[in-house]
Amino acid sequence: MRHIVNADQAQAWNGYEGDHWARNQDRWDAVNDGFNEPLLAAAAIQEHDLVLDIGCGTGCTTRLAAHRARNGQALGLDLSAPMLARAHETARREDIPNVIFEQGDAQTYAFEPGAFDVAISRFGVMFFADPVAAFTNIRRALRPGGRAAYICAAGAEGNDWLQAVAALRGILPVGEFGAPGSPGMFALADPDRTGAILSAAGFEHIEAVRVDAYGTWGRDAADAAAFLLASGPGRHLTSQVGPESRDRARQALTDILRPYEEDRAVRLRTPAWLFTANRPKSPDPVRTATGRSPA
Repeated sequence: MRHIVNADQAQAWNGYEGDHWARNQDRWDAVNDGFNEPLLAAAAIQEHDLVLDIGCGTGCTTRLAAHRARNGQALGLDLSAPMLARAHETARREDIPNVIFEQGDAQTYAFEPGAFDVAISRFGVMFFADPVAAFTNIRRALRPGGRAAYICAAGAEGNDWLQAVAALRGILPVGEFGAPGSPGMFALADPDRTGAILSAAGFEHIEAVRVDAYGTWGRDAADAAAFLLASGPGRHLTSQVGPESRDRARQALTDILRPYEEDRAVRLRTPAWLFTANRPKSPDPVRTATGRSPA
């Protein structure tokens, strides 16, 4: 594995969080599948493209990209060893020869300069320790004129599953959700700030479009509540209280999710931003020893 600077995220995604996503690959894909088509349509992947998937997780979007780039290749990069193990396993089972996976930190990974036509990510770019450095590294990995498309979490408002968890305050120690732009899940939730980050990283033609999608969280309210509370954030909250409070929280969340039951599924809305951008077609400016472009 290449040099990792995002140590906290590496620890989380190689611990319980990554194990939970790997064990529940199909369920997490059902939560997020609604974002696949908007992401891939915006990326405009062509038959011979070389595609980079940042924070690929168990590889759903990488495999979909590989199908579109059927005479090219898709590389999935992620910090999580357990999720990448599932990604490898699924790609082998589905016999997708033009997909590969690597463990590494996109902020420091030694990409071959200009190697990729397209960079994509579905919720994999919000946790960089230094987002400008990370996006600069990704931009350099793209060929001049290369395309980028990223799905990033929007704010908590309008997010059904976050609002359901927020309703458990008083039973679980649910704090205030971070404001857009704050570190963590909402680091890129402010489109103006994110646009400035991408611009500082050397991208151009930056656009942000709001995309909402409904994901399937369970077959019924009880199943969805158990799944939510077993996820990384849910486990963090329930680990801070005793068994009685955990039982109360599970029952309360089941009741909260009951109105979302329909056709043997619980479907919850998640809002996101779809960012698109390009690496400039012209070469990067030559830097002097001071770091400034010569006049």
